[in-house]
Amino acid sequence: MNTDESNPMNDWDPDGAQVTSDQVAAYDDMRRRCPIAHSEHRGWSVFRHADVMQVLSDHETFSSKVSRHVSVPNGMDPPDHTKYRRLIQPYFAADRIAAFQPACRSIASQLLRQICSGNAKVEVMGELATPFAARVQCAFLGWPDSLHTDLIRWAADHHDATRRADRESLSRLANQLDGIIDDLIHQRTAAGQDATPDLTFSLINETFDGRKLNNQQIASILRNWTVGEVGTIAASIGIIIHHLARNTQDRAALRADSSRWPNAIDEILRVHNPLHGNRRVTTCPVQLGDRSIGSGERVYINWISANRDDSVFPDAAEVQLDRSQENNLLYGSGIHVCPGAPLARMELLVFMEELFAITPAFTLQSQSTVVPAKYPESGYSIVPIQFQI
Repeated sequence: MNTDESNPMNDWDPDGAQVTSDQVAAYDDMRRRCPIAHSEHRGWSVFRHADVMQVLSDHETFSSKVSRHVSVPNGMDPPDHTKYRRLIQPYFAADRIAAFQPACRSIASQLLRQICSGNAKVEVMGELATPFAARVQCAFLGWPDSLHTDLIRWAADHHDATRRADRESLSRLANQLDGIIDDLIHQRTAAGQDATPDLTFSLINETFDGRKLNNQQIASILRNWTVGEVGTIAASIGIIIHHLARNTQDRAALRADSSRWPNAIDEILRVHNPLHGNRRVTTCPVQLGDRSIGSGERVYINWISANRDDSVFPDAAEVQLDRSQENNLLYGSGIHVCPGAPLARMELLVFMEELFAITPAFTLQSQSTVVPAKYPESGYSIVPIQFQI
């Protein structure tokens, strides 16, 4: 481990083959060996739960303003962040989520019954998880279902550009999604009061600091919701199905008592977090763990590792369906805790309920290989499953 903090060198290579072949194992190793590690590509990666909590609880030192592009509200600090959160929080209120649940269930049921016919061999990520995540997001936002294929292609291109650190492609892709959103905004604006009162239409009529949101603000909100929701919901489904395909005892326990599902889902996703990490930038010199970090330094919160910290979760790598979720960072913590957590929890619960309603059992395909995802994704890129109907 390099100890010259004034001129930090690489403590590790986050893009090396040892890391990309098994991210979870690699981050477990880093948490034990070098819990705050510097790399040229990712800055300071934070692996321990306690250190992550220090970052999350001190937004004045660890700022979320990591990009020159507008990012509402993820890329903001108080007071603007506070005001925007107050604006968007009602969109994830319990009554709105409950009203959307039947549409979500219909999408899940239709997709599952279409794909899982007979003793179907299914590649979960491409055939179930990603289409469900994209379709349900379109439905929630009031976008046409036909747009979900464009979202899937866009997300794949965005992940590829992020993996290559291709800023030119990332900028082009941001403009591409903003163009799609601008068209949707224009359609609703042109329709006036005849527009369908969906979520996107509601945002058009929101105000911030006494003025209506402009297209850039609306596009940023919708972009953040879409980018975050589609990727993490798809990854979550792959992780949950993969775990249950390999653990018949947990599958039987959930079939016997469906009231255990909510806690079980959070626990499975604690052990293998669907979101890789989040970025911060330091505003002043700071001591984090045993490392002295200068001002203006990039800091990367590694959710996957923090949620597997044995000092917080005894036998952390083991799924315990009834474990307390008090310290689970699945949806973050502090002022930036995920506002969409109620929506995500409902979508995952509904999907698993519908899956269990149509199949008594499922296993990994014996002649196929599970392929782990690579940064910036988590979970798996290929999950071949044999469903028994």
